[in-house]
Order: sequence, then C-alpha cells, then structure tokens
Amino acid sequence: MLKGIPPTISPDLMYVLMKMGHGDEIVLADGNFPADSHAQRIVRADGLSVPDVLEAILAYFPLDTFVDAPAAVMKPVNEDAPEPEIWTQFRVLMDAAERREVSMELVERFAFYQRTRQAYAVVATSETALYANLILKKGVVAA
Repeated sequence: MLKGIPPTISPDLMYVLMKMGHGDEIVLADGNFPADSHAQRIVRADGLSVPDVLEAILAYFPLDTFVDAPAAVMKPVNEDAPEPEIWTQFRVLMDAAERREVSMELVERFAFYQRTRQAYAVVATSETALYANLILKKGVVAA
C-alpha cells in the first residue's frame, strides 16, 4: 500500500496508467463487454463499478485537451433507447476532475470494439449497467 493511492487502483492498474503516454487510450469495460478477447493488455477490476474506477484514476490520469472528445462511449444499438443513466455519472466525474466540460463521443458498437483492440489497455470491471463502457484518451501533465 502507498499513501494517497485508493485501493480501487490495483498495482497492475497503476503500472498501466504510468506506462501510458499522450494519446494512448484506456477502456473501462462493464461486465458484459468482451474484454479478454479485445484487449492488448487486460487489468482485472472485479467487484468494482466503472464509476468507481473512473473516479479513482481521474485523480492521476489527465484527459487529452488536444482533441474535441477525450472520452467515448458505445452508442446503443437501439437508436430509440434513452441515454444510459450512467453516462451522467461519467460526465459529472470527468468534468469535476478536469475542471472543464468534457465531451464524450458516441461510437457505433463494432467501431467501439475495433478501437478497443487498438487501445493500450482494457480495465474489466463488474459493472452491471448497460452501455457502461468508456474509452479515455490520455493527455499531458502540465508543468
């Protein structure tokens, strides 16, 4: 254990976050997501929700300011479906951590899978909410 590091962030997750560079992407995946078959690197976060992991990593992980949308969510297959409630949690957490309004891009399901295959890592959570998958693009730490 280290001072100030929440137990939500495992040693493996901290290692991945530290190894990532500007522009690299990490996927926070819900429990239904095919994480193992789509990940270059996988970090297990069993028993945790996506918002729990998101809140913990945002204390250390800068979101990219050089792109229009440093976050992306999987667009629901049913176009008439209401926006998933968990997206509001994502926005609140990201906006608070970044002290700005963070835009989220809607990505079609199969395009999301393809982007996941190219991501630096996937964090597999036990999240039960549907469409609770989130891609984050890493920014830079300002001096």
